[in-house]
Amino acid sequence: MSLFVLPPLSLYVHLPWCVRKCPYCDFNSHERSDIPEQAYLKALLEDWQTELAHVQGRALQSIFFGGGTPSLMSGDFYHQLIAALRSTIDFADDIEITLEANPGTVEQGRFEQYRAAGINRLSIGVQSFNPAHLHKLGRIHSSNEAIVAAESARQAGFDNFNLDLMHGLPQQSTAQALEDIEQALALQPTHLSWYELTIEPNTAFFHQPPEQPDGDAMADTEEAGFALLAQHGFQRYEISAFAQAGRNARHNMNYWLFGDYLAIGAGAHGKITQPQHNHIMRYQKTRQPDAYMNGQGSRSRQPRQLAPEELTLEYFLNTLRLVEGAPTELFSARTGQPLCVAEDLLRRMGTDHLLSMRNAHIQCSALGLQHLNTVLAKIESAAAARIPQ
Repeated sequence: MSLFVLPPLSLYVHLPWCVRKCPYCDFNSHERSDIPEQAYLKALLEDWQTELAHVQGRALQSIFFGGGTPSLMSGDFYHQLIAALRSTIDFADDIEITLEANPGTVEQGRFEQYRAAGINRLSIGVQSFNPAHLHKLGRIHSSNEAIVAAESARQAGFDNFNLDLMHGLPQQSTAQALEDIEQALALQPTHLSWYELTIEPNTAFFHQPPEQPDGDAMADTEEAGFALLAQHGFQRYEISAFAQAGRNARHNMNYWLFGDYLAIGAGAHGKITQPQHNHIMRYQKTRQPDAYMNGQGSRSRQPRQLAPEELTLEYFLNTLRLVEGAPTELFSARTGQPLCVAEDLLRRMGTDHLLSMRNAHIQCSALGLQHLNTVLAKIESAAAARIPQ
């Protein structure tokens, strides 16, 4: 008998183009000046028809337009796309619809168009307000453009928006990192993503690494930043996400709680639970935008059923990013397995004081959150050894 309970459903839509590729970016993004909006819209809607088989009677709880740079697209593009989606699937009454925006690509008045199209949350990629750091990160916007973008979002009626900030930037001091946070807070966002610059393979920074602050300096910066954000009412609810009360990113929470998400767009990834077959499937869409737009038949590639040990790994890789972790009973509902398959692992990590199992939750301890990479590496090692079933 399956232990699966069909989880909430979200939709991720990938917009693959940028004005310029940032040297730290490992996402599926491609430089292009002439964006083929209508051709891409047509491909998305054709792709969407293939996703409907995975809905299984559920309403969409959230939609996320990511990239790339989604704010390169016009308001009319999103009006047409959202209207077409709404005509084929139920939207939750309180659906969250988020669009990522680059301050350097938002024309005056475009936020109003996005709001009119049905988008109700923005995520603005600021990264820093320091001109020198913006230059080193290869960003195309200025500090003032970032400020104007946030102010314009609020004026357009967005009462829920996120600002993305990085720390651990090349030659960045703790004082400069805190100045970025203070400037962001002055713009009255409801959510902040504040995360360390990491050097990923297949990026320009990987081939020519910048000089970052040392580990002790970054730890001091994090501690000071956490305190400053808490002082201003921003609760840390995920390893690098902070929100005012009731403003957690619902789309990302669905990822971290191992929910389901449909995927359309070049290179988009999806995850679907199929209780009737007692398994979970992951899939990815064709990565190259031109191939995606010219696709004949299915645009999906690499559909794969997750093995039981992979389910255990992926569940904890996601839920342990949350400060509060996840309810104990959620493991069986989301993986279709009894918790006993992971008990030995959880016991050993509890002995190492990395995990806590209290109040019917499985979560990282304070020590575990400080050393999350160690926690996740231990889980990956256990999964590779095939946790006994």
